[in-house]
Amino acid sequence: MSDSFPALPGFYKLLFLYFEPVSTISPALLIWLWPGASWFHHQLVPTPDVLASRSLDARTVLAVWQLGNCYMLLGLISSLVFRAVRDALRNDVVAQERILGSALTALAIADVTHVLASLVGLPPELRFSPASWNATTHGNITFTMFLFSVRLAWFLGVGRRRYYYGQPRLTQNKTK
Repeated sequence: MSDSFPALPGFYKLLFLYFEPVSTISPALLIWLWPGASWFHHQLVPTPDVLASRSLDARTVLAVWQLGNCYMLLGLISSLVFRAVRDALRNDVVAQERILGSALTALAIADVTHVLASLVGLPPELRFSPASWNATTHGNITFTMFLFSVRLAWFLGVGRRRYYYGQPRLTQNKTK
């Protein structure tokens, strides 16, 4: 087989193996290195830039740093685990797809809960006013909805051949 990762071809490979890990690891670096936890905290709900300079109490800093760790974890799982699936199961496309499908299911559930939490957490006047959102809010809602949509397309087999999902289950004859 010329493609070593047929369960994650073309656009899906570009998005889930490269772009998504970078887009989830980046916030961790922004939180930990520069511009920092205070900046990120104040970006979560779009407000005037004046608030971005206010310091945070130790508990809030710790919570934002831990959020950065969650972003890092998501990026590393997508990057490292997906590559391990590709490399270890090079000749078993059914196993590739089953494992990827499990990971993509978990990520899709997290997408939905992340978007819901983000929407519920926004003040009512901002909730359905995307023109008022900043890049962080669009990342948390708009980009996450895009990722969820692409995950659904993967499950439906849009633009790819399916090896496990959507395939008829083979029944095995049981012998007594």
